[in-house]
Amino acid sequence: MSSRPSRIALFIDGANLHAAARTLGFDIDYKRLLKEIQSRGTLVRAFYYTAVIEDQEFSSIRPLLDWLDYNGYTVVTKPTKEFVDSSGRRTVKGNMDIELAVQAMELAGELDEMILFSGDGDFRSLVEAVQRRGVRVTVVSTIASQPAMVADELRRQADVFADLVELRAKIGRDPAGRPPTREGADIRSPAARRATTASPGAEPGELIP
Repeated sequence: MSSRPSRIALFIDGANLHAAARTLGFDIDYKRLLKEIQSRGTLVRAFYYTAVIEDQEFSSIRPLLDWLDYNGYTVVTKPTKEFVDSSGRRTVKGNMDIELAVQAMELAGELDEMILFSGDGDFRSLVEAVQRRGVRVTVVSTIASQPAMVADELRRQADVFADLVELRAKIGRDPAGRPPTREGADIRSPAARRATTASPGAEPGELIP
């Protein structure tokens, strides 16, 4: 009897993954990442979540988002919100937890496995809820940094914890690598072509204290 391939969905907390990879000293190659997940089963959806600063004339992350959108990812964004505290300090926040959680729960009935790239402890309850629906959850972050980038409660709740540092050889971007062969979406514009190597720009989430 042949078993069908595992149905997988990928959920990437963009700001969190970018911060973890930067701490470990490498960039994510999102084309290699997608191929790695596809090699493990049937990829149902691949989501990338990030907040964007709407009033900037140019956002350094826009080329990456354009590339992701045309190359197999579902990009989910929302505007950041700016707050000024009592001391006059400006804080920009952009939390995508609700959007990720809602879409994960909507898809849970169609999945065998959920792969979550985030170390945010707020996702522990989501992971538990998805597991109750029979979905196996892999959390990808790192404990190799000081301090660790993953909340202990999230790591313990996951069925599998994968350390980002151990995936570097499979999904890291080669700094000396040549641009990939042109494909359909890669010839849309110079900005999109520059983003093909998937070197992430500064994520708005970095501004959150």
